[in-house]
Amino acid sequence: MNQWPNPFIEQRADPFILRHGGEYYFIASVPEYDRLEIRRATTLAGLRDAMPVVVWRKPEQGPMSELIWAPELHNIDGTWVIWFAAATTQTLDTLDMFQHRMFALTCDNPDPLAGRWVERGQVKTPFDTFALDATTFSHQGKHWYLWAQKAPDIAGNSNLYLAELENPWSIKGEPVMLSRPEFDWECRGFLVNEGPAVITHGTRLFVSYSASATDENYCMGLLWINLEDDPLQAANWHKSPQPVFTTSYENRQYGPGHNSFTQTEEGEDVLVYHARNYTEIEGDPLYDPNRHTRLKLIRWNENGMPDFGTPPADTLTLTSHKSSVMP
Repeated sequence: MNQWPNPFIEQRADPFILRHGGEYYFIASVPEYDRLEIRRATTLAGLRDAMPVVVWRKPEQGPMSELIWAPELHNIDGTWVIWFAAATTQTLDTLDMFQHRMFALTCDNPDPLAGRWVERGQVKTPFDTFALDATTFSHQGKHWYLWAQKAPDIAGNSNLYLAELENPWSIKGEPVMLSRPEFDWECRGFLVNEGPAVITHGTRLFVSYSASATDENYCMGLLWINLEDDPLQAANWHKSPQPVFTTSYENRQYGPGHNSFTQTEEGEDVLVYHARNYTEIEGDPLYDPNRHTRLKLIRWNENGMPDFGTPPADTLTLTSHKSSVMP
């Protein structure tokens, strides 16, 4: 069994690991929320010590100039794309945290760490509201765009939506809402469904997501659909009434979530997520940098459903405990 250091990478929230072309790529939110950086390694474990390469920095003004959140790196038919959420320039005294939109960068160079990244602007959806946490997957011969967004007519902060991709920065067709906060565990602190991630196993496609405020209430939920069913029909999706990955007070792991999925070199499925190891957050949790990247193997039950288990305890003494990064 693989045993990775816990945490795997310190002070990197919203972690995303892509396995592509025999190499691993890592991207995540940085505590300063001001840049996009990529790590690359030939092994999953090698990402821990790989040198970050900054591929984009936020401008001083404009719609992509504040609070760069939750980037993901993908390769779609040979084109690299980074999706990320950003807010527009405002003074911090008046900044509305829920004015983010999704933006896209693309790179046509086979090497995303060396190539030129082109700003493609906002990914437009039917309503211009708070949006974040886009991901993609290929299924039934199509590329799909899956993200979180605030609906004007639904209470809460964000729901999960799915649409087909026209190109890496545009969707086509009418999106379908897959999930909205409805259970108690999705509505603690904030009414949130966000951070979707996709994995397939057996005859099903699964979407994990995160719910509630980003303190110890943060947790993961699960949706699934049969592989042959139409993903644009909301009735085809199933939703777990209980969270599938939650705070472990015994192991001092708080608010596990905003996950992605990758595989070991041997093909084992890996859960990539962040969590804190304390609850006494000073000030706004947004500016507490100690949501660390962590890795855990996924176990599959005989019925084909994933078992994420319990967040394991830290194995390292952290040097960054309770340090602060303020804007």
